Order: sequence, then C-alpha cells, then structure tokens
Amino acid sequence: MQRTRFNTLVTAASDRLSELFTNPWRRNALLLISLLFGVFMGSAVVTTAGQAARQDVPASAILLLFTEVVSILVYSRAGRGFSKEKKRFALWFEVLNIFKIGLAYSLYLEAFKLGS
Repeated sequence: MQRTRFNTLVTAASDRLSELFTNPWRRNALLLISLLFGVFMGSAVVTTAGQAARQDVPASAILLLFTEVVSILVYSRAGRGFSKEKKRFALWFEVLNIFKIGLAYSLYLEAFKLGS
C-alpha cells in the first residue's frame, strides 16, 4: 500500500487505540460496554420489528446473517497465531464478538418474556 498522509494517520490512530486498551481495566470496560450495547440493540430490534409485524422475517434474516458473519470472522482467526498486524485487529474482533453475544442473549431474553 502506498504510504500517504491519510494512511499514516489511520495507522498511528489505530496504534494509539491499541496501546490505550492494553490496560486490562480499560479493555474489560470496553468489552462490558459492547455487551450491554448488544443487549440494548437486541431489545430495540425486537420491539421495532415486532411493532409493525411485517418486518419480522427480514429482521431475523439480517440478524442471523450478522451473527454468522461475525462468527466466521472471529473463529477463523482464533486458531492462527497473531502477528503484530493481526494483533491490532484482535481487539476489534473481540468487541464485535462480545456485541454478538449480547445481541443473542437479548433475543433469547425477549423470547422467554414473550413465551411466559
């Protein structure tokens, strides 16, 4: 890739963010925020899609596609060793995976609420 000012800026910003979240407390806080945001988004999608009762099937298809794509991205990289380049993106894959877990938990919770 050509080394432009924008490329240098993006690389420097991602390196600083990676260094910022090497602290375990900050990393755990980011993961907790991601989990809670996933729970919020799951309940928001269920209530807005269920309100009109016409968007249930497309919303479920989109959520299923999202969870499967995230699982493929995260777990295909899990078995491989991490180089410096891959390590930079490992935090973002972990945050995305935790968001997916919160989303799935919220959907199960909403299903149990509707079933009772």
